[in-house]
Amino acid sequence: MKTWMKRGIVAVLLWPISALFGIILYCRFCLRSLGLVSSTKLSVPVIVVGNIFIGGTGKTPMVIWLVNALRRAGWTPGVISRGYGVNVEQIQEVLADSSAAVVGDEPLLIVQRTACPMMVGRQRVASAQRLLDKYPEVDIIISDDGLQHYSLARDIEIAMFDQRGIGNGWLLPAGPLREPAQRSRDFTVLNYAGTEPVLGIGDPVTSMRLQIGELIQLQRAEMRQSLSTIRGKKILAAAGIGNPQRFFDSLNAQGITFQSMPLADHFAFTPELFRNEDAEIILITEKDAVKCRQIAELREDPRIWLVPVTAELDVEFEHQLLNLISEKKYGRTSA
Repeated sequence: MKTWMKRGIVAVLLWPISALFGIILYCRFCLRSLGLVSSTKLSVPVIVVGNIFIGGTGKTPMVIWLVNALRRAGWTPGVISRGYGVNVEQIQEVLADSSAAVVGDEPLLIVQRTACPMMVGRQRVASAQRLLDKYPEVDIIISDDGLQHYSLARDIEIAMFDQRGIGNGWLLPAGPLREPAQRSRDFTVLNYAGTEPVLGIGDPVTSMRLQIGELIQLQRAEMRQSLSTIRGKKILAAAGIGNPQRFFDSLNAQGITFQSMPLADHFAFTPELFRNEDAEIILITEKDAVKCRQIAELREDPRIWLVPVTAELDVEFEHQLLNLISEKKYGRTSA
């Protein structure tokens, strides 16, 4: 990851491959523009949430926020996803008691937080059709991490960034970008804690902040406590997400002193992971909690507390989004 944040010798050596990747992306763009590669248009509007910078940028909290915002406006949303971190051969419906190993940790978290109809599968068009067939009341679909999946036509695109911005600005593998940072989209959302970074891409940017709620004990969900009550204790913070540092930064911003345990994205938790840790409190992310709950030794460890977060965005962004949805569907803006 450090290689991708600057244009050092390794990045320069990889740049020719990135240039080839860029040519391939441009050819694909031309084929789509000429109508030689088709996309399937659904009977309902589709909002795509994704990222250009590889890895976690806050898509899951954004999807949860979107579900709630759409419901407030009278829509009935459904969600589709690839189910990253698992091998989803068949389309799977995500239920609150699904196994994270089968449907993925992020989809499971979305459903547990929203009770929203959701399907996961490799083929997004097929997943969306299955969802609409089973839940005909769904009148809008959110495609989680679907920015680069053009087989499904989209009405609105939301590109997520975090404090890392665009890194060194180069495409994979010399840089962290899946597509050019300047690609067109409807909204650019920046998820950050602390000082707002400068993206330097020219687009208007909407800020998203993750607000930490009361800690929830993994063993007994009814047990809650605020972060302020654990100050001064021996704390371990573990995070198996795309950008663990963002989780640690959010805790630092609350004045919490802790030992950090960064883990790989979609990390496979094991019963013995915390067995030899002498921490009084172990803090984990909501995303990791859905997996830890399914491991008896971790579920029964009273030291483990999950840190719930809620995305907060400007009311103006919500109005702009809802107006654009109405314009796309009805040819007019909402009231």
